[in-house]
Amino acid sequence: MTCRAVLLSAIASGQGKTTVTAALARKLGRAGNRVRVFKTGPDFIDPMLLAVASDSTVEVLDLWMCGEAQCRALLADAAQTCDYILIEGVMGLYDGAPSSADLAKHFDVPVLAVLDVSAMAQTALALARGLRDHGAVPWAGIIANRVASAGHAAMISEAAPPDLPVVGHLPRQSESLPERHLGLHLPSELPDLDARLDALADALVLDDAVLAALPPFSPAAITLPASAPLLAGKTIAIARDTAFAFIYAANLRTLAAMGATLQFFSPLANEPVPPDADAIWLPGGYPELHAATLAANQVWQASIKNAVARGLPLWAECGGMMALTEKLTAADGSEYSMAGVLPGSVRMAQKLAGLGGQAWPHHTGKLHGHTFHYSHFDTPLTPLAHCQRKNGHASTGEAVYQHGSVQASYFHAYFASCPAAAAALFLPEGTC
Repeated sequence: MTCRAVLLSAIASGQGKTTVTAALARKLGRAGNRVRVFKTGPDFIDPMLLAVASDSTVEVLDLWMCGEAQCRALLADAAQTCDYILIEGVMGLYDGAPSSADLAKHFDVPVLAVLDVSAMAQTALALARGLRDHGAVPWAGIIANRVASAGHAAMISEAAPPDLPVVGHLPRQSESLPERHLGLHLPSELPDLDARLDALADALVLDDAVLAALPPFSPAAITLPASAPLLAGKTIAIARDTAFAFIYAANLRTLAAMGATLQFFSPLANEPVPPDADAIWLPGGYPELHAATLAANQVWQASIKNAVARGLPLWAECGGMMALTEKLTAADGSEYSMAGVLPGSVRMAQKLAGLGGQAWPHHTGKLHGHTFHYSHFDTPLTPLAHCQRKNGHASTGEAVYQHGSVQASYFHAYFASCPAAAAALFLPEGTC
């Protein structure tokens, strides 16, 4: 079996990378190919949509957050089992440190440029040449997005030299994948998602020969160190529903590899913490969109309070932390009572309050992750620690709070970056 890989990138955000990647994954899959999709950089929502499009789990790749070894292991494993690997880039091709271009060059993955050509034609080729030559990245070609007509697409294709092939084009869509403040809508909120993806795949005009002619992709396999059984015999209760959906597949895998049994419960369905839980994880998500339901659901709130009163370790990140406060004030000024485990309140804002890679210098090692939120936590609690910004700026990163057995932060942790630090979140203080 031969695997081929491309990294779909663009000149900037908003060019339609996720839409084109989803369309391409669905189209290749319907043609009988085994497809794996990855997402560059910290992201929760795009991978969920791309997982539906590709019918497979979507992992994130980030040379800083995940580490080179994790990225290599994921890619090498996928290359053994699929025909195509599609990697969706983040922002513009050269934006960030490390950038999508850095990832493409590090693993020798050809770049497939997604260009919004809605206000241009042949100029798209100049942009493509600049993208390719600026950093000497390996090159696959161009997908022209939002073309106005077949004639518009032909103008671009006919002007393309052999070294800048046009692999395909996607017409303008009257209905695309809907967005809001943290990104695209979740798959569970789009009952017609499969129909939308099929329509995108139908609309995508593709030159299969160009993709089939790409060089084989076979990164050297790597064996990662075995995880110590730091959580053997422990049951971790994990909130998972539309309000608490921001969970990396690698995080679940890391907990399981350390011996934990994972049980899931839904605060939105008013489900209590499983009675045999030894620890709790409230991941991020959209509690602000479900604040009225969470406020009315007393069973889950009572179970959380009871668990904390019994001293169960609880890690709450971003949305999970928001749901543990005394009050959440929505963007329209509406106020909702939350679980009241953490003193203080959360208020939503119109602008980003935190964004970017960060690391928590935990005593067991440095735990990498990121932050991305629109709210502010007003609390009398003194931070236990502060994260460090990836870019090295002197200003402190997100605060990490401790209140009894609860640790909470806007920081989203990537557990595989430091399993020992991740394990410590779910063990009584001083155990790890």
